[in-house]
Amino acid sequence: MELETPRTFRDRPINIDDSGHRNWIYAKQPKGEWYTRRTIVAWIAISFLVLAPFIKINGNPMMLFDVANRKFSIFGQLIWAQDTYLLSLIMAVTVVFIVLFTVIYGRIWCGWACPQTIFLEMVYRRIEYLFEGNYRTRKKEGPGSATFFRKLAKHAVFIAISILITNVFLNWIIGPEKLWKIITEPIHDHLFGFFAMLGISAFYYWIYAYFREQVCTMICPYGRLQGVLLDSKSIAVTYDYKRGEPRGPKNTGDCIDCHACVSVCPTGIDIKNGSQLECINCTACIDECNIVMKKINKPKNLIRFDSVYGIETGKRSVLNARTYAYSTVLAILVIILAVTLFNRKPIDTTMLRIQGSIFQKVDSVTFSNLYMLKIINKTQSNKSLQLRLITPKSGKIQLATGQSLLKSQGTLESVIIVNLNAKDLTGKSTRIEVGIFEGETLVESYATNFLGPDGK
Repeated sequence: MELETPRTFRDRPINIDDSGHRNWIYAKQPKGEWYTRRTIVAWIAISFLVLAPFIKINGNPMMLFDVANRKFSIFGQLIWAQDTYLLSLIMAVTVVFIVLFTVIYGRIWCGWACPQTIFLEMVYRRIEYLFEGNYRTRKKEGPGSATFFRKLAKHAVFIAISILITNVFLNWIIGPEKLWKIITEPIHDHLFGFFAMLGISAFYYWIYAYFREQVCTMICPYGRLQGVLLDSKSIAVTYDYKRGEPRGPKNTGDCIDCHACVSVCPTGIDIKNGSQLECINCTACIDECNIVMKKINKPKNLIRFDSVYGIETGKRSVLNARTYAYSTVLAILVIILAVTLFNRKPIDTTMLRIQGSIFQKVDSVTFSNLYMLKIINKTQSNKSLQLRLITPKSGKIQLATGQSLLKSQGTLESVIIVNLNAKDLTGKSTRIEVGIFEGETLVESYATNFLGPDGK
């Protein structure tokens, strides 16, 4: 008598067989209300990725991450390397946001907004469906067959799309103007950039044509994070085992074990086995199961967005005090970041005493100090600036270069000379405040120490 092999928890990714070879996943194209919603979200995201570098806000690109020049533009607000406090705040908010968002909503980012998923599911797979049909049996055909030429055409389009995606992301790094200049100028003037573009395009082609879902299941650290961040009240795509079990066409549960949810899954898992690393909350299984439930006259949402707690208690836990509380924290963090970002000063000033210098006695009642001044213009407009001593008002300040015009996104570096009368000195070190003015408007002030002799 042959014994039935007991079901055990798998110890390897679903797309790896017993011998360690890859099981290729050819998912059926989803259809349904959730797929329609996801398609709308995906095309909004793609439109943002394509158009954001071209849209100007306050004369700056909506999005730009110019790492080479250490200049970033986020929603039109320029962030420089000197804005370390702002960069630290962005990193802190991002980490907290990821943690809290995942605790509440699971991996909804992965299935709905991640560029990897959007391009794979909404671009490359749709091209594949166009050339090879939906839910293929994948019989191997030799050269000269219709299938061979369809595959050849599919990969040619894949290569073209990969080059296009590379240029889209280059717009985010160097900006459309520089990219257009590189494209229109002779290749030999930009050999490094040209070969870098080809290399990145080849990488994208390999990712979307061959590696595919393994990015999510084997490489992406976010998938690993969910194992420690999710709890019983986290919202995720969940199978209602209380209603579905015991499964099978002749059993009392609503699940007829048709495996339609498996056929449509882009990572090849069976959602009925519970929360799994490969699940990206794409909702394809929800739509497919709802189609089956309609055919057999059963209620929809056997698979749905819910939590383990919600399944066990029968209480819908999508909107509860915990969700509201965490969402409020997320909103507050984003507001703090936005307020800090939009309230930054238009220029950044650094004023340091020249190394090794001490005070100089100009005459019997006047002393001077030398400082190195650096001003960065973070705006898109030229600024005519003047330096004045705010305290003490009787002192004098002189810019050694005599330059007062600071070009847009430019830097002014100069030695400045500060002269103070002996009666204004409060001791060996006197606190002074220098104002940077544009006309009569105080743009920024900078406080430092003025060295003088002991006593007045």
